[in-house]
Amino acid sequence: ERLPELLARIDGYQQGRELTRLAVLLTLHLFIRSSELRFAHWSEIDFRNKVWTIPATREAITGVRYSGRGAKMRTAHIVPLSRQSVAILKQIKDISGNYELVFPGDHNPFKPMCENTVNKALRLMGYDTKQDICGHGFRAMACSALMESGLWSQDVVERQMSHQARNTVRQAYIHKAEHLEARKEMMQWWSDYLDTCREVYVPPYILSQEKNNRAS
Repeated sequence: ERLPELLARIDGYQQGRELTRLAVLLTLHLFIRSSELRFAHWSEIDFRNKVWTIPATREAITGVRYSGRGAKMRTAHIVPLSRQSVAILKQIKDISGNYELVFPGDHNPFKPMCENTVNKALRLMGYDTKQDICGHGFRAMACSALMESGLWSQDVVERQMSHQARNTVRQAYIHKAEHLEARKEMMQWWSDYLDTCREVYVPPYILSQEKNNRAS
């Protein structure tokens, strides 16, 4: 229900770099983990096919802890890019496109932005990141809305969240492209939902009913 306020505060953020503001906005649209975002390389992003493939591991950056981390489950993870996410990434590319890292650090562009950058920005926007909302909390927010919409199965949502499969045998056979078409549609719906909530909060199931009505 606080989405309109959150989106307005992100849009109005001027206490830091524009790159930081875009990092917060992209995190909200893609609900990826902090390390998946911070250590992202431009080579992972396919603008033509509108997908970001987060590798299982990345080449470690000297002097940067955990920079060899890729996708959390240690298998490549595909993140479909909505129209809005592509537009945000193109804005970011105008700023950092000359570097390998999507989010280079403020002082050293060959090292990633600090791990607390997103949460620090949220604090500057007036949020208590321990009580109100934090970057990781965007994941729970998205998961809750997607499940409430009733448009996608739990399997589809969980796969996009890159959660560990409960069945370890099933985990061994999961392919990164599992449910990919449904996930593409879902990620576009989520970005459209965020746009809808810019002016006034709309419960996810209301928007999903409109989608179903249009389809029928």
